[in-house]
Amino acid sequence: MSLFHEALNDRPLVAILRGIKPAEVDEVCDALVEAGVRFIEVPLNSPSPWTSIEALVKRAPSNVIVGAGTVLHTGDVKRLKETGAELMVTPNTDPEVIEAADDAGLYSLVGCATPSEAFQAIKHGATGLKLFPAARFGCDYLKDIKSVLPSRVPVLAVGGIGIDTMGEWHAAGVNGFGYGSMLYTPGKAAREVGETAREIVAEWQRLQELSGKLEGLQREVDQ
Repeated sequence: MSLFHEALNDRPLVAILRGIKPAEVDEVCDALVEAGVRFIEVPLNSPSPWTSIEALVKRAPSNVIVGAGTVLHTGDVKRLKETGAELMVTPNTDPEVIEAADDAGLYSLVGCATPSEAFQAIKHGATGLKLFPAARFGCDYLKDIKSVLPSRVPVLAVGGIGIDTMGEWHAAGVNGFGYGSMLYTPGKAAREVGETAREIVAEWQRLQELSGKLEGLQREVDQ
């Protein structure tokens, strides 16, 4: 099992540090890792994003996957690979960018909103899909899309998901979440970021445990 899929099975929660400055990286990274986060991305429309990504690569332990978000150009994919990061996240479905990431050996979470975009992303080598902006579409929309997608392709919901609504998305079959402004905003203290991250991780673990118990009960009934 690849590191990506091991982390996805364990804790499929992506911390989106939009707007972070390089000087903040070490403290925020430590807080997220301590909370149990396994995926961290710095969107490229942040201040000095490449410096922050390089700092994250050096700071994060080997079991945490670091990458860039809001990747829009193939040139950025090449530069991302050079930093030693492993994850590329996009807000849209661009075949050239997806193929560049695949050729570079990067894991990719590709932004999509429709079945056509989702299948196009899969066709060109996406590792996983990012339903964005998720809250605008809702859980029923996710369920409809998941019903036609290959089960091997994970779908993460990003945009407008609160801790209090994780349960309904989990019940609809989502494979994970990405959290931006709810988790981190520029200048937010690392301690506060860590506290929010712990709440998110705890809720995901609770939902997974509950799901496991329900599946066990269903198997007993079926027998």
